[in-house]
Amino acid sequence: MSRSQVRRPTGRIGFGVDDADCTILHVDMDAFYASVSLRTRPELHGTPVIVGGGGRSVVLSATYEARALGIHSAMPMSRARRIAPQAVFIEPDHRAYAQVSRGVMALFASITPLVEPLSLDEAFLDVSGALRRLGSPTAIAELIRARVQDEQLITCSVGVATTKFVAKLASTRSKPDGLLVVPADRVIDFLHPLPVGALWGVGEKTEAQLTRLGLRTVGDIANTPLATLTRALGQASGTHLHELSWGRDPRSVNPHEPEKSVSNEETFEHDIDDPAIIHAHLLALADKVAGRLRAAGYVGRTVSLKVRFADFSTITRSRTLPRPTDVGMEVYDTVRALYEALGLQRVRIRLVGVRMEGLVEAHDAPHQLLLGEPEHGRREAEVAVDTLRARYGSDAVRPARLVNPDRREQ
Repeated sequence: MSRSQVRRPTGRIGFGVDDADCTILHVDMDAFYASVSLRTRPELHGTPVIVGGGGRSVVLSATYEARALGIHSAMPMSRARRIAPQAVFIEPDHRAYAQVSRGVMALFASITPLVEPLSLDEAFLDVSGALRRLGSPTAIAELIRARVQDEQLITCSVGVATTKFVAKLASTRSKPDGLLVVPADRVIDFLHPLPVGALWGVGEKTEAQLTRLGLRTVGDIANTPLATLTRALGQASGTHLHELSWGRDPRSVNPHEPEKSVSNEETFEHDIDDPAIIHAHLLALADKVAGRLRAAGYVGRTVSLKVRFADFSTITRSRTLPRPTDVGMEVYDTVRALYEALGLQRVRIRLVGVRMEGLVEAHDAPHQLLLGEPEHGRREAEVAVDTLRARYGSDAVRPARLVNPDRREQ
């Protein structure tokens, strides 16, 4: 659910302070990448700032002042510059973001072992076991907000509720730099005025379908017969939305939620139609994805290719391997075969991406020895490269075909 799907109120709306049984917290950093970037640029606080790369990249984050001008994440940077030429544009610093994220997650872990990270900058916490030590859920939420501010010099917003779904909506509703408690007996009052797009699982198509049925708010869905919803949306979707509309979400905080996929993609400076150049970019992306798998301790079974054309139409293709892997060349061989199977002849391409899915922890994956397989193979070589990159930088060792031709002669 995008934050734009829940209209934030002007001024604070109170739903009461009774936090009994509200032991689920959703903590979300405010404009995370932009806020971290401004730690070294304090003079830019209160001004429109946009974080993103150059060329044809997209907006990674923007301050709330920039968002008020119409800027949002994933917007092409070229469009952002046209909309807000007065904004300050900052290159992303992924190392700083990772460092702050580790600090935030360590803070969460000091509060409760029941932490379910959703991304670098947000997580669910179940604080039921911390109440005797740290006080009420609201007190714990205030403690987290204060420590994030003091230790990381950024702000966060916290939703406090009885379920994950409502807690996440509450944190969104309280942004920026806010705290919202939704007492158990006020959940319906909180949910029913919200637009249908606030419900998990409602994208643009589903929202349009609900609108055609005359359903514009969560309350409209709640008061629609379940049979009508399932007829229009299918059994699973109809039942899912009906349950959420009444605030029913049985999921618990899962501190061991496994990674579902690892991916990297690249938007080109200029549209490309040369297969050799496309292959080189696919190799680089496969190498990055495999490196991230090894670093996280996962292997994957399904390789997916994403291709976006000059007209912004997008296709994906995937193939499931006979055994899971974290070897970059195996990923590349598969994704290259997927690309060549498309039969593209000088078609201009804007973006390519590589994704690994069907992840399992590497130590749990069965390893089948193949006849004639060498004792030390490609994986050992790539692990050695990981070590060199960790010591000397990510560009210290690269596949030969990715070396700049000018440097190759040197």
